[in-house]
Amino acid sequence: MADLDALRTRWLRTLSAARQGAAGPDPAPYADNLLRRWSEPQRRYHTTDHLAAVLDHIDALAECADDPDAVRLAAWFHDAVHLPERSENEERSARLAERALPEAGVPQATTAEVARLVRLTGTHAPEPGDANGAVLCDADLAILAAPAETYAAYTAAIREEYGFVPDDAFGAARAALLRQLLRLPRLFRTPYGEREWEEPARRNLRTELTRLGA
Repeated sequence: MADLDALRTRWLRTLSAARQGAAGPDPAPYADNLLRRWSEPQRRYHTTDHLAAVLDHIDALAECADDPDAVRLAAWFHDAVHLPERSENEERSARLAERALPEAGVPQATTAEVARLVRLTGTHAPEPGDANGAVLCDADLAILAAPAETYAAYTAAIREEYGFVPDDAFGAARAALLRQLLRLPRLFRTPYGEREWEEPARRNLRTELTRLGA
């Protein structure tokens, strides 16, 4: 399980930078609220471990972003609302950011960028030149390039999250998603992601597709 105190420290640092020196309310309750959301019992993959991993990947890719702190804030919110049986999680997460960040002292322009980035994780399809979007999407998809054992644990956790879906229906939907990803000309948009993660991710996707019998 992720170190919650370390995550709180990261939140405080990022929020302070995003405020750009402006005063604001105590940031700790915002961290606690978000961490409670990321620790909800229905989550198996979209947990604080995933949040910490995405933040780590953003740190590694930060030089590619136009506004790394906006991207980090977007990571905190991108799965803040996650109900596996619902389809509007990204939109609801973006709206949460639009409510919470101005109250926390974040300028409106940064809030708008964070909300845009959160919505972008619904498609993982940043436009050319969208540096912030490329960093967030690459960080979120980096699990696809994990070593085989870690990737297997990820797929098992995803299956648990969708345990209410019958096996046949889940397998068909998962196979369709894998095919869709494999048809993309690029899974990763940053130079580092394309160089380091593209081929391992495609290998994992092909292996999972074979395992599904698709």
